[in-house]
Formats: sequence, structure tokens, C-alpha cells
Amino acid sequence: MYKKISLFFIILLFSLQTNAQAFINEIKAFRKADSIGNIPSNPILFIGSSSFTNWKDVGNYFPDYTILNRGFGGSSLPHLIMYADDILFKYNPKQIVIYCGENDLTGGIHITSDSVLHRFIELYSLIRTRFPKIPIAYISMKPSPSRTKLLTIMQEGNSKIQDFIEHQKRAKYINVYEPMLNLDGTMKPEIYRSDSLHMNSKGYEIWKKIIQPYLVK
Repeated sequence: MYKKISLFFIILLFSLQTNAQAFINEIKAFRKADSIGNIPSNPILFIGSSSFTNWKDVGNYFPDYTILNRGFGGSSLPHLIMYADDILFKYNPKQIVIYCGENDLTGGIHITSDSVLHRFIELYSLIRTRFPKIPIAYISMKPSPSRTKLLTIMQEGNSKIQDFIEHQKRAKYINVYEPMLNLDGTMKPEIYRSDSLHMNSKGYEIWKKIIQPYLVK
């Protein structure tokens, strides 16, 4: 099974090469920041898509922790794999926190919940080749009004990733999906920006309360 998944990703990553150039400026910015600044020792490394990219003041939410944010907006799980040397392997993290998968679901009707699961397994396996004992936490894909049509497949993907993680060592699944909903299951429009996709400070306050217990001191 894993050989089939790996072959699939070789083909997929090849097809993403052109698209990935859209992120090269973000990657170059990370490289520049690392070259001129002091890289924190043993940070908690945040990697993923725009929900992390936009969390520019994440350190203020977790003042007792050293956070290094390497999220880049619009990315999907294969992009994290593609740029692993720049956003993962050059650091010596004490923990890796991942938010990604939501953008994968916008890739077309051929992308299923199993597609996202297999992509996550590929990323997880890659991380484990370099960091076999470092704790990994995956934040569930969040609901958002602009992606209502994707909610069912998103929940399926979350459930499958959660099941996978529960069978791994030193890995945690962080559920932010339900806490972002009202009691009747509807979404909270007040926690999103005007695009009805990205969160505002109220959304991040919800995340803070949920994520903090999982962070490694």
C-alpha cells in the first residue's frame, strides 16, 4: 500500500512543480529570515497553509512557548512535502504542529477524503524519517462559510486522519471543527474575516484555548 502511495506522490509532486512556483517568494522569505535572524533553539514549529500564515502574532497567543511559524498561504499537503528542506528539516523543533489539507479539497472532484488521508500519511512518514521521536500534532480542517460545499468531505477527511493518528506514537489530533460551530451546528460568522474563509482574532482565540493544552513545554 505504502509503495503505491509513494508512487502516487512522485507523480503528483512532478505535476505540482509549475504550480509550486507560486510559493517560491514565500520560501525565499523564509530563507532570508533564517539567514539574517537568530533561529530559535528547539522551537515549536508551525507548518501549513494560510490559517497559520495569517496568524502573524501567534507568539502573543502563546507567550510561554517559542513558536516558529512557517505556514505559507494557499499551500496543500504536497507543497509541505516539496519544501520540507526549507520549512522542516533545517530546524531542530521540539514539536511540529500541522494545519493543512483544507486547500487540497479545492483541487477538483477527483480529490476525496482518502486523497487527503494518503497525502497526510506521506507527509507524516516523511517527517518520521528525520524526526522519529519528535511529537507531531495535526489540527483538524476547520469549517468556513465560503467552503460549505466541502464540509461533508472535510469531516470525512478529519475522521480518517484522526483514526490514523490515534494508532501512531507521539502524535496528537487536535479537533477545532466542532468548537467553531454554534450549538445548533451552524457556523459562527463573527469569527471570520470578510472573505468568510480566514479567521479573525475571535477565531484564533478559539484555537488558542484548544491548542494550548497540546503544546510541549
